[in-house]
Amino acid sequence: MDIDPRRLRVLHEVARRGGVMRAAEALYLTPSAVSQQLAQLEREVGLALIDRSQRSVSLTPAGRVLAGYAERVEEELIEARRELTRFTERLAGPVRIAAFPTVIKHVLVPAMRELAERHPKIAPVIHEIYGQPALQELRLGAVDVLITEQDMSLPALSQPSLITRLLYVDEYRIVVPPGWPDPPATVADLIRLPWVASEPTQACGQALERLAGLHGFEPRKVHVITEFGPTLALVAAGHGVAIVPTLALLDVPEGEVRVSEVRDVGARRLDAVTRVSRTRSGEPDPVQAVVIGAIEEATAALETSLRGRLGEPPVEPSDGDRP
Repeated sequence: MDIDPRRLRVLHEVARRGGVMRAAEALYLTPSAVSQQLAQLEREVGLALIDRSQRSVSLTPAGRVLAGYAERVEEELIEARRELTRFTERLAGPVRIAAFPTVIKHVLVPAMRELAERHPKIAPVIHEIYGQPALQELRLGAVDVLITEQDMSLPALSQPSLITRLLYVDEYRIVVPPGWPDPPATVADLIRLPWVASEPTQACGQALERLAGLHGFEPRKVHVITEFGPTLALVAAGHGVAIVPTLALLDVPEGEVRVSEVRDVGARRLDAVTRVSRTRSGEPDPVQAVVIGAIEEATAALETSLRGRLGEPPVEPSDGDRP
């Protein structure tokens, strides 16, 4: 019998929350996706797990038994992994990390280099996935560590089953084409300019909406782009101005775009998000803890290097934003 642990997690949430709708909300899935996962699980075990004879969904006796085991399976596996680590005194195994391109290149690659030297048996597995799909994968157990971004004006992700650690405060810059004779110096200069905008769900998209709302203008979005590479290429070619985080400027050749004098645009926060441990000891998975430590070290080194290049002090989070 080959059972996907992600489907066990779905079954456990249905039992815990008392229905498909509440389970879907907890897992950030649609009710249809939860029903599909349950149907597939029934095919895997060859038994009916859901009683669909009534208006409200309930578990069959077999479903209740399997749901009871579902949570214990995860707890026991993590506990066994911890105990084996004590015997071997070596950390080993895969850790699945979800992130987006700038973090993969400038944070995860250096962190993996350090991990390879200190803990060669740890095997980071990186998925380029972000937003709600990544959060769903984290809650379902397909991802162990999720790196998120969002505008600092928004509250940090807070869910009872998740732990959020602040990694880095990445200040925004407004970039303009290098050939423009009169680059903007104030927010008022930006009002009538064309924008190469980010999606509203992305941190830079959130920053543009916030900036426009504060100063009472409607940005003229001539392009809406997801990745920073194409955004900066369009700006360099003279198609508009854009808000980008400082981290995105590391890959830009000198002179390709101009960083405007407009400041106080805000910043985005980068967070490492993990699931709350359900083990008897309550301690985090030791391998994940080491990986997160390496990510934090790589982020700190990047911040020091970046601020040194720009000749600026680090952006300090407020007390409410500290992990």
